[in-house]
Amino acid sequence: MRVLLVEDDAMIGEAIQASLKDAAYATDWVKDGAIALASLACQHYDLVLLDLGLPGKDGLEVLRHIRARDNPVPLLIITARDGLTDRLSGLDGGADDYIVKPFEVAELLARMRAVLRRKGGNAVPLLGNGTVSLDPATRQATAADGTPVQLSHREFSLLQALLVRPGAILSRSDLEDRIYGWGEEVDSNAVEFLIHALRRKLGSEVIKNVRGAGWMVSKNA
Repeated sequence: MRVLLVEDDAMIGEAIQASLKDAAYATDWVKDGAIALASLACQHYDLVLLDLGLPGKDGLEVLRHIRARDNPVPLLIITARDGLTDRLSGLDGGADDYIVKPFEVAELLARMRAVLRRKGGNAVPLLGNGTVSLDPATRQATAADGTPVQLSHREFSLLQALLVRPGAILSRSDLEDRIYGWGEEVDSNAVEFLIHALRRKLGSEVIKNVRGAGWMVSKNA
């Protein structure tokens, strides 16, 4: 999953970015609203974390621009503004959730997972296709034989990207886009290495190779 973090406070931004990386999110961090809108115009994101007190364009203005462009990206407001009017303005303006600073990282991650589930139409916390299931809260995958397996950050990110869209073929660039944030070095064979590791842990048929196109997991078995 790739996240856009819009936060102008350097200390808070660094802490959130590090926590998201530890939780296996590829995170791009920008510090003002104009750059956030430019980033959304040229890059696909699975979720946006948006502060309200931004220089230049206020966060609520950024939110209005995003929704005016019919961009349905899941969006969670993170802000120190705890007034009822601010919360209502954010939620009525198109935000999917609203969390007030200071907050525990565990709560932020749980709210992110909940927003992603709602947007994806999933009521249950697990992703799966009948062959393999994945718990985003623990980063554990369970194969058809019921054996739970702990995944590395990037193994989890790759399998999650595939399970969000079972039956869809994702290319190398699609998968790299969901695994790596800006400035992170991408090894030429990183995707193949991760797929090999996942097949070794979960079974050779879990991820299918579509020659010349990419990789996929089957639709619900």
